Amino acid sequence: MRALILSLLALSTTACTFPAAYDPDPTSVYQWERRQTEITRREAERVRLCQMMNKDSERYERDCRRPGDPQS
Repeated sequence: MRALILSLLALSTTACTFPAAYDPDPTSVYQWERRQTEITRREAERVRLCQMMNKDSERYERDCRRPGDPQS
């Protein structure tokens, strides 16, 4: 019982050392510009990869469909 309590205590305190699960908002104009550039670059890469995929595959449905896209 004592070992269980100690292990739970150790696990609960180590959870506080992990980084946040989100990216904090940029604080400078330069950081905002870099963030927007990265978002644009990722979206362009996603679109490029989706253009090469088979439109009937599960991967296309999972990775390329966006809300509001017409069903084909």
